Amino acid sequence: MRMDHTNPPPQHAVLFIGSSAIRKWKTLASDFPGISVINRGFGGSEIHDSTYYANQIIFPYHPRAIVFFAGANDLARGMSPDEVVAEYQSFIDIIHAKQPDTPIIYLSIDPSPCRWANKASILETNHRIATIAEKSRNLAFVNILSPMLDANGNPRKDLFLRDRLHPDERGYHIWASLIRPYLQPPPSNQ
Repeated sequence: MRMDHTNPPPQHAVLFIGSSAIRKWKTLASDFPGISVINRGFGGSEIHDSTYYANQIIFPYHPRAIVFFAGANDLARGMSPDEVVAEYQSFIDIIHAKQPDTPIIYLSIDPSPCRWANKASILETNHRIATIAEKSRNLAFVNILSPMLDANGNPRKDLFLRDRLHPDERGYHIWASLIRPYLQPPPSNQ
């Protein structure tokens, strides 16, 4: 992160990490007015990449919260829901070993039209990660999948770019509206 040396990001901001859908979120700062955010998404990443690079993309920022979008690339590569959930648990363990009070807000795997043939694995993985979040005060699960489906339970293609993989501006607007309640500024010590 060479730019961090010349233009250091804020400490204790909300850190958005994960795959290219995070990297491509160009309106991230304006979608969360009044909240310091850092975008460290990188294309093609899988959960284990964020775990492996935690010393470079997470810990230096001392984030007050982590918003994490990953797992879709893992499934697309052929991992099973069991393997994806195990990778996510390893991610949680690494983060909370150093920063036990940092909330991790997991964004569900979305219904990208180009990957919807893998619907059963997507739904199973999301369900299991949601169950993990229910059992911890420092974990949250944000269901971005359901609001991106049409009345027939299929992906709304109008919420994705022509690549049928990444959200468009309307898709990110939905994501932001669902994430915002989890990112209220910490109470001031008055």
